[in-house]
Amino acid sequence: NFPICWNPQDSYEVVKKIGRGKYSEVFEGVNVNNDEKCVIKVLKPVKKMKIKREIKILQNLCGGTNIIKLLDVVRDPLSKTPALIFEHVNNIDFRTLYPTLSDLDIRYYINELLKA
Repeated sequence: NFPICWNPQDSYEVVKKIGRGKYSEVFEGVNVNNDEKCVIKVLKPVKKMKIKREIKILQNLCGGTNIIKLLDVVRDPLSKTPALIFEHVNNIDFRTLYPTLSDLDIRYYINELLKA
């Protein structure tokens, strides 16, 4: 069990929605202090332990090969809605990319995943 140091969300603004999952909605955002793009993962209501576990795993993996960097953890002061702030990486949607990949491409990406 470890304490989470929640920062205020004032430094980040949502630009547009880029995805969603069972436990979150994902947005492209910007850090208003330095104008750098980021990704904001707003977590849906789940047990605190699940959130703590995800943050701890991300902090442990930080700096690893092919791992997206967790930049910040923030929470709305009123609703207590948590969000994770990640570095922004330009990408192509998997459903668009996958049909264009050759056998060798797929082997390469599987190898990169295993490195992570």
